[in-house]
Amino acid sequence: MTYIVNEDCINCKHMDCIEVCPVDCFYVGANMLVIHPDECIDCGVCEPECPVDAIKPDTEPGAEDWVEFNREYSEAWPNITRKGEAPADAKDWEGVADKFKNHFDPSPGTP
Repeated sequence: MTYIVNEDCINCKHMDCIEVCPVDCFYVGANMLVIHPDECIDCGVCEPECPVDAIKPDTEPGAEDWVEFNREYSEAWPNITRKGEAPADAKDWEGVADKFKNHFDPSPGTP
């Protein structure tokens, strides 16, 4: 099992999860984070830290596609080990539908 980050992170990117990860398996894109599935040790400490519920175990329904998505982008984006600032408008993006289709930015972020 591993944990994944799904589209709920897009434009929210609170980064509380980074602070508790014991293995630094988070990677940063322009407007979201991902978890490298081969580096995640399945401890689960990051899941309750996400205020928008964007982190899920890969055993949840619908998580299968997100495992490969997280793998692909964790191999392209830089590793992030310190919490940064969430976007100023993060609250406005909570619960927005179709965030991946309409707002995903594949560019790497800044750790």
